[in-house]
Amino acid sequence: MPLLFPTQGTLHDCFHPAIPFGRRPEAFAEPISAPKRTPLQARDIYTAWSVVDDAKNKANALSVEAQKEFEKASSKAQAKAGHIELYSAKYYAACTFGGLLACGLTHTAVTPLDLVKCRRQVDSKMYTGNFQAWGKIGRAEGFRGIYTGWSPTFFGYSAQGAFKYGGYEFFKKFYADLVGAENAHKYKTSLYLTASASAEFIADIALCPFEAVKVRMQTTIPPFAKGTFDGISSIVAKEGTAGLYKGLYPLWGRQIPYTMMKFASFETIVEMIYERLPGQKSDYGKGAQTAVSFTGGYLAGILCAIVSHPADVMVSKLNANRQAGEAFGAAMGRIYKDIGFAGLWSGLPIRIIMIGTLTGLQWMIYDYFKIFMGLPTTGGAAPPPQKA
Repeated sequence: MPLLFPTQGTLHDCFHPAIPFGRRPEAFAEPISAPKRTPLQARDIYTAWSVVDDAKNKANALSVEAQKEFEKASSKAQAKAGHIELYSAKYYAACTFGGLLACGLTHTAVTPLDLVKCRRQVDSKMYTGNFQAWGKIGRAEGFRGIYTGWSPTFFGYSAQGAFKYGGYEFFKKFYADLVGAENAHKYKTSLYLTASASAEFIADIALCPFEAVKVRMQTTIPPFAKGTFDGISSIVAKEGTAGLYKGLYPLWGRQIPYTMMKFASFETIVEMIYERLPGQKSDYGKGAQTAVSFTGGYLAGILCAIVSHPADVMVSKLNANRQAGEAFGAAMGRIYKDIGFAGLWSGLPIRIIMIGTLTGLQWMIYDYFKIFMGLPTTGGAAPPPQKA
């Protein structure tokens, strides 16, 4: 029974210490290697490892396939559109459509967050928290109720995004040409602020009617209208066309500082990121550049939320509580007296999350669309012009 008793070699090792380390010379010989397992046999032993490895391989394959499809679709779109020269009419049209996609899709996606934010701004005692609010709305109105106001949100912010991004590209070039290349680089932050303010001034005129419908739909239970155009008709019938624009001044007060911060801080942050990365912006691929756009946009969004939040609260209050025939200044004074300074900051944490995510995704979508059309991404300033 060889398995129960030591072999002669083992006994020799134990009782002959004269041999170094108590081992026979044969022990130093290479052990007989076990036969190598095939990949299939190895998968049987390391099941968890093989599942993870398979998932990675599938993800890589899907990524490569998606990249191929993107390149294919991009080539077709560029061939159909023809060569797009920078700062041409085609260029501004592409930027306008990219802005429409960026703002319309992202704002519509976060409608549940916006719904709770608006209701808590109008009545801070309505809900104790966001999840409690969604649960209560879902039980009372179903899943559709959680997306109350999605239609005016989509139409309004699509229009706003088109004018905002397309207008920003136009005004940035327009003002740069006015002051000259050298001054444009020297005072680039002022250029970003001026261009974004000009674009947002026009964009808010397009947004305001839809914003009025959205806020009223979200802050009346049940909603005062079934949809966007039903809401517009109801407001016009009761208050005239002016009823759609009674929140325009506070909307400008909210959106213009917001957009100035959004564009100027984004441009600055992206430039700082590329300055700290090895090489130049052109050395990085599509994925890396859109990742930088998302990062810069998210950080810029946090700053935007803080700067514009008091005006955002006032817009919600005015659209929901402004009395017929009441003067703008009188309405603001009455509302401020009711809520105080602390009330102007109601709902800030959720708005930081919402706006940070929104702004990051907007810049990512916008720049990805520019790449799709064969255009350079936003940000990463060029070096100043060399003097002759």
